[in-house]
Amino acid sequence: MTSSPAITLRRRIATGALLASTLLGSLAATGAARADEYPDKPVKVVVAFTAGGTTDILTRSVSNLLGQKFKQSFIVENKPGAGGNIGTEYVARSAPDGYTLIVDSVGPIAVNSSLNKLNYDPLVDLVPVIQIADVPNVLVVPPDLPIHNMKEFLAYAKAHSGKLNYSSTGIGTSSHLSSYMLMQLNGVQATHVPYKGADALNDLLTGRVQFMFATIPSVIGQIKAGKLRAIAVSSARRSASMPDIPSVAESGFPGFEAGSWFGMFAPKGTPPDVIAKLNTAINGILPQLKDKMIAEGADPVGGTAADFDTFTHAEQRKWSALIKQMNTKAE
Repeated sequence: MTSSPAITLRRRIATGALLASTLLGSLAATGAARADEYPDKPVKVVVAFTAGGTTDILTRSVSNLLGQKFKQSFIVENKPGAGGNIGTEYVARSAPDGYTLIVDSVGPIAVNSSLNKLNYDPLVDLVPVIQIADVPNVLVVPPDLPIHNMKEFLAYAKAHSGKLNYSSTGIGTSSHLSSYMLMQLNGVQATHVPYKGADALNDLLTGRVQFMFATIPSVIGQIKAGKLRAIAVSSARRSASMPDIPSVAESGFPGFEAGSWFGMFAPKGTPPDVIAKLNTAINGILPQLKDKMIAEGADPVGGTAADFDTFTHAEQRKWSALIKQMNTKAE
């Protein structure tokens, strides 16, 4: 007996649904197997800055321990340029398979999109894995200035309003934005002198400029040697690297928080199981790095990928609003 067209159609639909279900189940099993096996080949970890800097040193420490844990190579590759944009875009355009990652910082992730027109959106084209460290800035002055704390700094700045110069490592960098925030809160006028590289610190050491917010790792040696005086840190709380130095927030400016941070990201579309595996692994190795990181001026963070995602979006909103107020663009 010949089946009716309606019955034949129903059979075809049922058969198609069964095949689709089988295929999806197979794909899910394959994805799970890949996550279980990850990593089964070397992983590239990009640093968007030059070798020897804070980001590079931190990334190599983390990558070394990840390699030991997974018994697989985590190879650090430096791709500097354009304030971190070149390396960041490279990873954003990479295959989302977990084998190309980046340890990035506040500039490329939360600031640069407000300074330049980018060919990618770091908050869309990258997914957060984990915040590795908070790297506060510290307000430093030459030791010959009569400034030992925030009260004396503000009194001196107001008495010399319009006559002071402050250095930074470039327009839109965390050192620039931290100083601008502090000046705005106090109504003090000072001239921003942007530099590239070590000259920002050199001119502070020689007294050509009077103050600077610098990352703790970049000046901790000069502070210990007495060549610079630390006044306050820009983090919400005191830094473990400098427990005797108060925060700006506790020195009369509650809510003041600025500085740099570092975290790992992967290309959009990287399997969630791979993100989770990396997150768990890095949370597990951070205690091993704690003393080393603190000695170098970084405070370990850790936490979930979701926490880091919320944090990066909040950072982008904060810095975007400030840069809009400043009406500035990158050099």
